[in-house]
Amino acid sequence: MGDGIREIIDSLERQKSAIENALDALRQVSETGAQTTGRATATGRSAGPAKRKGGMTPEGRRRLAEAMKRRWAAKRAASAVKKRGPAKKKAA
Repeated sequence: MGDGIREIIDSLERQKSAIENALDALRQVSETGAQTTGRATATGRSAGPAKRKGGMTPEGRRRLAEAMKRRWAAKRAASAVKKRGPAKKKAA
């Protein structure tokens, strides 16, 4: 029974060593990765100018809404003409 426990301990020691090596490698990659890019600061934020998060300005949204209204009005008008059919000429 003593040999079984000794083998388990040896196995766990090998696993511990492998895990420590993996952690060291990951730490080196993360440290060198942050230094080589030169863009991230200590807080993890970009040193460049802040970007707008909204996506569309209120003026742009208003212009888009007006354009869509005009588009759908034209589409409804074209659809109404198709449903009525061509205008018939009266015979004189």
